[in-house]
Amino acid sequence: MIEIDGSYCEGGGQILRTAVALAGVTGKETRIFNIRASRDPPGLKRQHLTGILAAVEICNASIEGAEIGSKEVVFRPETIKSGKYKMDIGTAGSVTLLLQTLIPIIAFSDKKTVLNIIGGTNVQWSPSIDYYSEVFLYFLEKIGINTKMEILRYGFYPKGGGKIRFEVLPWENKNKIDLTERGKKKKIKAISIATHHLRNVEVAERQIRGFRRVLPCEKEIRYVDSYSIGSSITGTAYFENSRMGSSVLGERGKKAEIVGREAAEELKKEIESSAVLDKHMGDQIIPYLGLVGGKIKVSEITDHLKSNIWVVEKFLPVKFRIEGNIVKTKF
Repeated sequence: MIEIDGSYCEGGGQILRTAVALAGVTGKETRIFNIRASRDPPGLKRQHLTGILAAVEICNASIEGAEIGSKEVVFRPETIKSGKYKMDIGTAGSVTLLLQTLIPIIAFSDKKTVLNIIGGTNVQWSPSIDYYSEVFLYFLEKIGINTKMEILRYGFYPKGGGKIRFEVLPWENKNKIDLTERGKKKKIKAISIATHHLRNVEVAERQIRGFRRVLPCEKEIRYVDSYSIGSSITGTAYFENSRMGSSVLGERGKKAEIVGREAAEELKKEIESSAVLDKHMGDQIIPYLGLVGGKIKVSEITDHLKSNIWVVEKFLPVKFRIEGNIVKTKF
């Protein structure tokens, strides 16, 4: 049995998500304890529980401790089953964090798998669905994982209710990762999202104006349906061999121009780092790097990245080496 201490390093949900994902991929019985020990309150929240129960169904697994607030689970996966699955987080819990658990698993299924997920698409402390569309899925394609995502409804805090349809084909061509040269910058684009409630005060347009005070960009403005009022802006820098992104959510009482400016300032910092992967993509690609090998250049060695390396080395016959901002694998 693999033993994973959830209090290691960043001590949050990332350790749980990666451990469940790799347990599903490898078929190894896994005990995860001290779950989210560094969070207040610790233990499983609705989003984590939904991801675990979905993994149980997809992997034909058994589970112990799968309940809200639980600080320990034992996950015993069997065979990965392709098919169509529906899951409802029931809150504004993050759809993209749920996908972090499930994509590595279903990429190893024998046929196309379809996930219909309801939850928060653009919420705090997680990648926005637009970041996933523009950045994360781009890198999955580069390493040979073919996906298709439809955003059927956006979900903001507190009601959530966002809805996506996500398809993954079997991962047949497992390309070794070499992301150390990004090439020339081609363009910058900002996607500014706001719910219809905010059209009259031009929130989406004002977010773009704030962004452009820092970085020139192409723009995409969308007013969308959602059960809760909300807005967000996602900036993406496109390079010959890479993409870097940033996202900021709107907040009550915070000027839309400031939201846009903050997104641009974050993206500008990523661009000026001369890295290939932004700090968020850096940690998210680690499980895949462990599976196929290679090297990456990241803008920052974060605690999330270190936590993911530690978990991956528990499951896979791989060792990571960090040299400055370069992360390499050795089998």
